Amino acid sequence: MTYVLTIQKVEDYDKWKQVFDEHGEVRKNKGSKGAMIYRNSSDPKQLVIITEWENLETAKNFSMSEDLKITMKKAGVMGLPKLHYLEQIEKTEYKKK
Repeated sequence: MTYVLTIQKVEDYDKWKQVFDEHGEVRKNKGSKGAMIYRNSSDPKQLVIITEWENLETAKNFSMSEDLKITMKKAGVMGLPKLHYLEQIEKTEYKKK
């Protein structure tokens, strides 16, 4: 699995989230398996989004698409997001005793 960690600022979270949700089917059709959204506790306009993808190629194709640029503008993304392409190499889980 490939993950894309995106760091971006948004003008208004509620507006951004509505557009993000509306665009969900497009992400799914392009190979996304889902997303987790985090907010910076000291800067509520800064979001960290981790999306899961089938593979690196589909992740990059989506990330560089014209459709995504248009959607980000509509959603009120401020400036260019920082993207990091990640591959999971290990996972540690702790269970309660």
